[in-house]
Amino acid sequence: MLIPDEYPMVSLLGSRDELLRVIEGAFKADVHVRGNEITVTGSPDESSTVVRLFEELVEVLRSGGELTPDAVERSIAMLRMTSDRPAEVLSLDILSSRGRTIRPKTVNQKRYVDAIDKHTVVFGIGPAGTGKTYLAMAKAVRALQEKQVNRIILTRPAVEAGERLGFLPGTLYEKIDPYLRPLYDALHDMVDPDSIPKLMAAGTIEVAPLAYMRGRSQPLGTGVLTPDGFRSIGELEVGDLVIGSNGEPTPVLGVYPQGEKKIYRLFSQDGSSVLASEDHLWAVRSRDDGNRGKPWRVLETKQMIGDLRTAHYRKWELPLLSAPVRFPEQPVPMDPYALGLLIGDGSITGLTTPSFATNDPELVEALEEAVPGVKARWRGGPNYLLNRVPQAEETGRVTHPIKSAVRALGLVGCKSPTKFVPDVYLYNTPEVRLAILQGLLDSDGGPVTQDERSARIQYTTVSPQLRDNVIFLVQSLGGVVYWRTRPAAGRKPGFAHGQPVHHRHDAHILDIRLPEGVEPFRLSRKAEIYRSFGGGRPMRFVDRIEPRGTAECVCIQVAAADSLYVTEDFLLTHNTLNDAFIILDEAQNSSAEQMKMFLTRLGFNSKIVVTGDVTQVDLPSGTTSGLRVVQEILDGIPDIHFALLSSADVVRHKLVSEIVDAYGRYDALQDPKPLQQRGKRR
Repeated sequence: MLIPDEYPMVSLLGSRDELLRVIEGAFKADVHVRGNEITVTGSPDESSTVVRLFEELVEVLRSGGELTPDAVERSIAMLRMTSDRPAEVLSLDILSSRGRTIRPKTVNQKRYVDAIDKHTVVFGIGPAGTGKTYLAMAKAVRALQEKQVNRIILTRPAVEAGERLGFLPGTLYEKIDPYLRPLYDALHDMVDPDSIPKLMAAGTIEVAPLAYMRGRSQPLGTGVLTPDGFRSIGELEVGDLVIGSNGEPTPVLGVYPQGEKKIYRLFSQDGSSVLASEDHLWAVRSRDDGNRGKPWRVLETKQMIGDLRTAHYRKWELPLLSAPVRFPEQPVPMDPYALGLLIGDGSITGLTTPSFATNDPELVEALEEAVPGVKARWRGGPNYLLNRVPQAEETGRVTHPIKSAVRALGLVGCKSPTKFVPDVYLYNTPEVRLAILQGLLDSDGGPVTQDERSARIQYTTVSPQLRDNVIFLVQSLGGVVYWRTRPAAGRKPGFAHGQPVHHRHDAHILDIRLPEGVEPFRLSRKAEIYRSFGGGRPMRFVDRIEPRGTAECVCIQVAAADSLYVTEDFLLTHNTLNDAFIILDEAQNSSAEQMKMFLTRLGFNSKIVVTGDVTQVDLPSGTTSGLRVVQEILDGIPDIHFALLSSADVVRHKLVSEIVDAYGRYDALQDPKPLQQRGKRR
């Protein structure tokens, strides 16, 4: 065969013909080289294999690859043992960095790399030296460079320290560095070392022990919304229901105590806030992200500190509920819209006949329609008495329907400063909550308009509890509330019948934005103004993040598709890793529980590669390796692949492959049971 002139024969045959000697030693055939012509003589099978070998080696050179004795030996093995072409294996460029190109060196390595491209979760299982972690790292760096992911997360168990690093001297990173050093070494081979500290500081690359992967946590007393109301996160158990971003209940899949951690309070610009650890995860997006239709990012609390403004804008927008929270339906003693009107402009002391004050006859008619057995009697000006209408079939003493309802609700005797919305209305269906909010807004609220701007909704009350109740109603429907207090002291008095009337209570003024499709008013004159100007879009932005010392923390995992759950002030947060390439190295030293925790942390547009050697488990006696049992548990699930490598894929010194085989034979003689069965005793 003739070798093309553009390929020097020294590249093909090696310095001092070292590659040619490898080929001659592997075949029972004579190879003669004259100029750029190669002649092979021997049996037909051997001769044809040698010719195929040279053709494949030429293809490797054509693709820019470099031939070494090791590469030639592996090419020979491929031709003899598989149907794969050596050129396809040795010419596959994974990553070019710092003057060198990373490629697979064996058929199984290529299949492993291809599996990473095709599947979301890949397990690379095999002995040391087979390139499991190194190739996964190369794929991760390439995915980051090509913007397929936003971050790389590298982790491995630190079992030598029992995952309890507190007793070791030094800072956290000084404690964990020895266990993570192999990951750092691989990373330095592929990324400019000067840029690594910046990438790690920005959170683009994170290297942490497996125990800290579940460290996205909140203090034990932090409220999480459930179908029964807010509960402390520390009280939740697996199987409990919490509320997701779509307003629907979603089960808790895991609860992971975290110990004492550094805590921050995150504030949004509407005054809402919640406590979380420094590595807790938040879904956020910038103004540019929103304008370009980009998906939400996932950032840790500490990543946003010092990066909260772009020019004079708040940088990070927080997600809101995509639908109103759906609490279980409960029976109520009075129509919710009617109760909202009465809380706003009614007198419901219980001592006298209930009354209502309004200049809108439309509201009087709505009250009469909503409360059967009641008739409004005009007393002059805006004042109406709400009389009970006797029914023909009534006998004996009959209670006024409004008095009966407010007594059952605990509202008897409540005046303006002490009025509130009963819990049975707060924790009810979206229809009930919206109806009572509409009653409150029709009575004591209204649209506020400005030229060339959408209308906002304003509501005023002197009751602190009613203020908080209205905020709850709005936020539970997916809206946002800004509020301020106007002190009574020093305010100019009003006038009644020509006499000054001094203010006795502070006034709480709420500015409200509700999502599209949620109508705040039933009263025609207010609804028409609101619709003509539009209500705008409710938005929340991170305003500031302040340290709050340390606290005992816990992390939960929920089953919601986007992994978001509702925490205090209806802020949304979660514990998964989106847009990330995650590598778990030395996975044989993770317990079954840790493996489950790690895999269930998978978020959207993310990829997980798990690597390990099931013959080198360092877990304490009696602890089952998560890597030993995971194939039995997950085998057959689409988009999860198990890539098995062997001693033939070892790319270190030749002796390493022989050592692996020797230990394999020895272990088989000591205990002939299958490896998975043996692992159950460890």
